[in-house]
Amino acid sequence: MPYVNALQCLSDPTRRRVFERLRSGPLSVGVIAAGLPVSRPAVSQHLKALKEAGLVIDRSEGTRRVYYIDPDGLGELRRWIDEFWDDALKSFKREVELLKTPPVRKKP
Repeated sequence: MPYVNALQCLSDPTRRRVFERLRSGPLSVGVIAAGLPVSRPAVSQHLKALKEAGLVIDRSEGTRRVYYIDPDGLGELRRWIDEFWDDALKSFKREVELLKTPPVRKKP
């Protein structure tokens, strides 16, 4: 269950902020760290945890590392969440169908 690691990782508020900064595309550690209330080395540790959870990938660009969201890891988490959505839609459909069915009246 890879989504468990992802959920545990994202339970940390700073890690969520780091992850959310990658929403717009690949960024270096320095750019991610800018404006956060933690040090650049701390951001690197958060990125390491996100990487281990399968949520981000990194690559070299010259002398720096650039991080971006791993679509495969995010896909695992999304598939798990979608199961809840599917169940909710099925329940909603059943309720609507019940409302469409005319009530059965008993003869006096």
